[in-house]
Amino acid sequence: MSSETRVAEQTILDVRNLSVNFTRGGRQMKAVDDVSFSVAAGETLGLVGESGSGKTTIGRAILRLLPSANTTTQGEVRYKDIHLDALSSNRMRSMRDRLQMIFQDPLSSFNPRRNVEDIVAEGLVIQGKPAAERKQRVKSALADVGFDVELVSGRKPHQFSGGQCQRIAIARSLAVEPELIVCDEPVASLDVSVQAQVINLLQDIRETRNLALIFISHDLAVVKNVSDRVAVLYMGRIVEIGTGPQIYGRPAHPYTRTLLEAVPVVDASRKIQPDGSRTVMPSRNRPQGGCAFRSRCPRSTAVCESTVPELAEAPGGQLVACHHPHSEPAPGLAA
Repeated sequence: MSSETRVAEQTILDVRNLSVNFTRGGRQMKAVDDVSFSVAAGETLGLVGESGSGKTTIGRAILRLLPSANTTTQGEVRYKDIHLDALSSNRMRSMRDRLQMIFQDPLSSFNPRRNVEDIVAEGLVIQGKPAAERKQRVKSALADVGFDVELVSGRKPHQFSGGQCQRIAIARSLAVEPELIVCDEPVASLDVSVQAQVINLLQDIRETRNLALIFISHDLAVVKNVSDRVAVLYMGRIVEIGTGPQIYGRPAHPYTRTLLEAVPVVDASRKIQPDGSRTVMPSRNRPQGGCAFRSRCPRSTAVCESTVPELAEAPGGQLVACHHPHSEPAPGLAA
C-alpha cells in the first residue's frame, strides 16, 4: 500500500488550517500560517526547516502544550473523530495517554528528585492505574528501550548519559501506550553514534507497536532515514510535502533545494553549491505579500511579489507551494 493510500484510509491525525500567533510587546508575530497535513497509523511524518520555521510550535499546538497567555491558535486538529481544539482542559488531559511528546532535552522534563521508575510511571499515576499494573508497564517500557528495570529503577536522572536519558523519556511515553508521539528534535543534542541508536530504537518501536510519529528536526539527513513522508516548513508555512524519494530525489521548491545544499555528502563533486545570496532570512515582524521566500529565491518573478503560492502537485508528484517549481532531479541527494 502506498503512503498516500495509507494516509487516506487510516488517518489518525488530521490538521487543517492551523495558525498560531504570538503577541510580544504589543506586536503580533505569526509563527504558524495555515498549515494542513494528515498522519496515518504507523506512519512517520518528518517536519523539517530552519530554526524559527514553526516546527516545534506545530508539535506543541497539536498537543495543546502552548502557553495560553499571549498565544492565539486557529484551525482544526482532529484525532480520529475527536476535535482536540474544542476539548476542555480536563478532557484534553484524558487524551494524553494516546498522544505523547518526546522533548529535545529530556533532563529539562524530568523531576531531578524522582528516580527512573517514578519518572516512567508519571503518566500512569495520572491515569489512576493500580500499582501492580504501573509496575508491570514500567518494566515493559524500560525493557523496550533496552533497560533492566532492576538495575535502573532506583537511580536518578543525573546518573545517566544524554542518550540514556532520551531512552528513559521514550520509555515514559511508551508506558501509557500512545498511538501517536511527537518527537521534537529527539537526537539534536546527541553524538552521532548515539543518534543512530535512538533513531533505530524509535523505528523498532514504531513497527512493533504500530505507532505514528511526527519527527521534528532541522537535519534532513536524519529525517530521510526515519520518515515515510516529509513536510518542509518555511516561515510558518508548508512549502513542500511528499514522500522521501520525492523530496530528496526531485525537490521542487527552491527552499527545499537550499536546505539540501547543507546536507554533507561523501562525494563533494556531486554536491550542489550554495548560493550566498540566499542566506538572509526576512524578518517575521514585517509581514510581506507574495511568496515569503522570494527575496532568497533565484527563480523569483513579478508574480512571486504579488501572489502567495498555494500547494499544488509538482512534476514529481509531491505538493509544492511555488509559482516556478523545479522539475529536474537533484544530483547526489537521493542516494
